[in-house]
Amino acid sequence: MDGKQTDSSKRILRKKLDLLLRTGQILMESSADTSRVKRNMERTAAYLGLPKENLHINIDYYMLQVNISDEAHSFSKMQRCDKHVINLLAIQEVSKLSWRAIQEDYSIEKYEEELEKIAHGRHYYTEWVIAIGAGLACGGFCIQFGCDWTAFFYASIAAILGNRLRMFLNHSGSNLYANFAIAAFVSTILAWLSSFLSSPSVQMALPEFIRPYLHSETPWHPLLACALYIVPGVPLINAVNDLLDNHINTGLVRATNTLLIVVSMAFGIMLAIKCGCFDGFVKTLPTVPHHSFSVYAIAAAISAVGFATIYNIPYRLMPWIAVGGVICVCTRNFVYLTPESGNVGLGLGLVVGSLCGSALISLINIKAVHIFHTPHQCITIPAVIPIVPGVLMYRALYGFMELQGVVGEVTSAMSFAINGSLVLFCIALGVAIPNIFARKWIAPHRRAKLERMIDERRQRGKFVDLHNYNID
Repeated sequence: MDGKQTDSSKRILRKKLDLLLRTGQILMESSADTSRVKRNMERTAAYLGLPKENLHINIDYYMLQVNISDEAHSFSKMQRCDKHVINLLAIQEVSKLSWRAIQEDYSIEKYEEELEKIAHGRHYYTEWVIAIGAGLACGGFCIQFGCDWTAFFYASIAAILGNRLRMFLNHSGSNLYANFAIAAFVSTILAWLSSFLSSPSVQMALPEFIRPYLHSETPWHPLLACALYIVPGVPLINAVNDLLDNHINTGLVRATNTLLIVVSMAFGIMLAIKCGCFDGFVKTLPTVPHHSFSVYAIAAAISAVGFATIYNIPYRLMPWIAVGGVICVCTRNFVYLTPESGNVGLGLGLVVGSLCGSALISLINIKAVHIFHTPHQCITIPAVIPIVPGVLMYRALYGFMELQGVVGEVTSAMSFAINGSLVLFCIALGVAIPNIFARKWIAPHRRAKLERMIDERRQRGKFVDLHNYNID
């Protein structure tokens, strides 16, 4: 092989490794779990003709590394992953592209073009639509805590305005965690101000015809839910999934990042409480739902669709995500609630209820992914987010921040922390375990399909032979 051919071969190999890393970067920065990033990168490597036996992939939260080597040659490249967002549409499209590229024998240029379209594609929704979706999702949480529909709108408005402010601050380039704290502070202050609309003095000052519309029997409940758009449900679930799949380093980084977000939220809420001198609702306001199951269903559908908007889920999946949210929340409540709450229920507790709700919708979605042609993560996570224990987490942090030596303070804070952690773990377990078992059944079929495609590409001379590259 002469010098020009060698240089050309090296450029092609570098290009292939760059595309492989770019694929992994888009997935990691879009909040795909590590196992999905690995599977998609391996499939992309098969399309690019990089032999599996010579390829080594290392995936961390902030850094991806690939190496291709044999006894005589070795070549490595790395790629930073800095801008972590939640974009489930990008995860879906990259997964489809990796299969389509193999099936339709894309050229490298065609694959790169399609990949960059995904990377630079506009968000499916405008920022105001996302803010409204997040606000309504928080209103749905508020209903699940037992508020009335007037309080639902108060919680929604406070969340919409707080989240829109957070987006503005993010665009301005200020610190991410400070933005979470400021947004939580503003949302909580607005929710607190809305409570005055139900006070007797304000009600008497209002025109009589408008009083019933502005009065709420549960004026404090919006303070529990107005900042829950900040609760990092996807990173929380991904962290547990990564730890269960033995991706320890990435799981711990995700868990630490999640903790910092929740601490920022709790600090903003605590600061608002101190400014307003109102803290009774933090530890004593009951959150056990007492509505009918039909109301739970409506609230669950609103919350699931609202979070799906944040996560950039396309319109076509929204009806099923709403149904998934209803299945998850109503199952959770049926297992969780007791007859004393005024509903039919098994009374097995919040932890068991959360496990059953998340596991059921995860099992159903194993079949649904073949109907909707989308990854399991894209239709399962938005459906289970409405049962993520955001209130328990920030009540625990608030309790630890407010320790003053009073008897029972540590016990109360630890109770919230332990219950919240157990619920979260069970949600992630419910999402992951059915998918893990199903993957064992599905994997042989997909592996056989991929091996057949690889053999066809190998016969067409599409695979890299390192002996043709003079790589040092």
